[in-house]
Amino acid sequence: MKKLFALVFLFSILVSCTKAKTKTEEANDTLSVKKEVSSIEIKSVETVVDEEFKNDFAILLASTFRDWEGENPAKSLTKNWIDLYEKNGKYYLGKADFDLESGFSECSGDSTKTIESRNKTVLFMDYPELKLGEVKSLKISQKRIWPKEKIAFTFNNVEYFLRGEGDIIEKGETMEDGSENPVPWHKVENYKLFISTKDTPEKLLLKEDSFNDTFVELIFVGDIDRDGKLDFIFSANRHYEEERVILFLSSKAKENLVKKVSEIVRTFDC
Repeated sequence: MKKLFALVFLFSILVSCTKAKTKTEEANDTLSVKKEVSSIEIKSVETVVDEEFKNDFAILLASTFRDWEGENPAKSLTKNWIDLYEKNGKYYLGKADFDLESGFSECSGDSTKTIESRNKTVLFMDYPELKLGEVKSLKISQKRIWPKEKIAFTFNNVEYFLRGEGDIIEKGETMEDGSENPVPWHKVENYKLFISTKDTPEKLLLKEDSFNDTFVELIFVGDIDRDGKLDFIFSANRHYEEERVILFLSSKAKENLVKKVSEIVRTFDC
């Protein structure tokens, strides 16, 4: 009888252990599935973010571009592209006038194509609808809008405002080329730049989480598309080995004052 009782007791313990193990395995399986789903969801969001913006038309810089799998963005430039260039303090739109030079980067080991412009080019645009000739432009007295700063431009009796927002992690100064006095140069994170007028609410122009020895700079303000409203070109390098330029046009905007229509990124890291 005692032997029978011992066998029954041992069997009960084995059954309990088996059930406990099964529940633990089920819990681990559920946790694993949740991790996979979470990972998939994050990738999907990142993919959507990357695909949010597509160029309305291509733009290029008068610079050097690397070959990649036999292709090079510089090769797309033709004489039909429009050149926004500066001459004697004024800006003009004309047909692209350039030479294309082949080369090699000792740094990266890549073949290159260099666009040698005959003008002082700000930006090449594959937008033949633009009217050629002198472009109305405004003088830029401050090219960087730091967090908690706000600058204004007046054009055709409309006052435009650009306001910076973000976290200044470290304050500093730098000497600009040709300047006699140092100017602010800060380390900034969570940066946002807004645009508005007295009659329109603020709209977000661009945002960057962080910068590596770089910052957003305003390089052109004027009426590129000749609709009587301001257009903007920004340098928005995120890294010191990157050249990134963004074009905003007012004629393409439906609700906002301007619309981001094109972006070009050139890297020159080793």
